[in-house]
Amino acid sequence: MQSENLVKVVIDALEELKGKDIVTIDVRGKTSITDYMVVASGASNRQVKAMAQNVIEKVKEQGVKPLGNEGMDSGEWALIDLNAVVVHVMQPATREFYDLERLWQGAEQSRANHEEGQE
Repeated sequence: MQSENLVKVVIDALEELKGKDIVTIDVRGKTSITDYMVVASGASNRQVKAMAQNVIEKVKEQGVKPLGNEGMDSGEWALIDLNAVVVHVMQPATREFYDLERLWQGAEQSRANHEEGQE
């Protein structure tokens, strides 16, 4: 599956469980680790874990096997490594503290179209 299509599957999975402030960061040419990072916020430990689990289920349905995941127990920050796409799902305070968007500010960033109140 192409990276861009995988990003769409990830965003759809996050939006399905009401993920907030979903940002895609294009890091191609800036790191060899991955092509894209997707960052999203969840309101609670339970929502962060559910969103991360939903991403894993939806990508598996598309034939993509995650390389690994971290933080599924605590629910403060979950990371899913899909090779071409790395997904970070965090509670707002954790996201603000690590500020990945600022860390990658030289990379192209885009927000998901389906923010609250838009459809």
